[in-house]
Amino acid sequence: MPNPHSSQAEDDVAVRVRGVTKEFGVGGSLTKALRGVDLDVPYGELLMLVGPSGCGKTTLVSIVAGTLEPTDGEVVVLGKDLVAMSNGRKVRFRRENVGFVFQSYNLLPALSAAENAAVPLLIAGWRRSAAVEAASDVLDKLGLGDRLTNLPSELSGGQQQRVAIARAIVHEPRLLVCDEPTSALDAENGRITMELIARIAVQPDRAVIVVTHDSRVYSFADRIASMEDGRIESVSNGPDRAGTMPLL
Repeated sequence: MPNPHSSQAEDDVAVRVRGVTKEFGVGGSLTKALRGVDLDVPYGELLMLVGPSGCGKTTLVSIVAGTLEPTDGEVVVLGKDLVAMSNGRKVRFRRENVGFVFQSYNLLPALSAAENAAVPLLIAGWRRSAAVEAASDVLDKLGLGDRLTNLPSELSGGQQQRVAIARAIVHEPRLLVCDEPTSALDAENGRITMELIARIAVQPDRAVIVVTHDSRVYSFADRIASMEDGRIESVSNGPDRAGTMPLL
């Protein structure tokens, strides 16, 4: 039965957030990063989160990805209640279903670009040769076919960012969460990267959330959610889609 507070039926929603708050610190040092966020992300959608630095975007996507616990509220991802999950179940759920592109690249310095991108497949039990081959194919699509054996220290910041993106999508996650994925990329590589990320979102059992300040990539969004001071102020269709949609 559809949630009365939402325009989306439960089965159509990849991410459902209700009344989510997040506080850091105590007493006089208490910071309210999120102040009661409600948001739905349907399957097959690429949603962009925009807003000024410090408004809560990264905190929200970290909670959705299961890497940060909310102080209060409901977080249902791919039909699973993250708040009710044990830590062990949450780790397995993330490993199998979620890809996360961090602002920091978090590459392993002793591994090559292809080996870094293959890490999710290796964790999932793939043979090393098959995992590296699959990762190499993704890197090639991102324009790094000639950098497969390079260590992170031998790559530019933009190249490291693309390796991090390849690592996040190589296992074809049902939910992809990206925090500023084009921040270190020039216009052409940003476009190539977003085209690849957008193709993931059009699958009927997948969804993508992108945090960005990069207005050059807004055209890839199905919807854009604007945040301010720990709240979502509005949700509108992307530039290539007419009209404005309600918050939920």
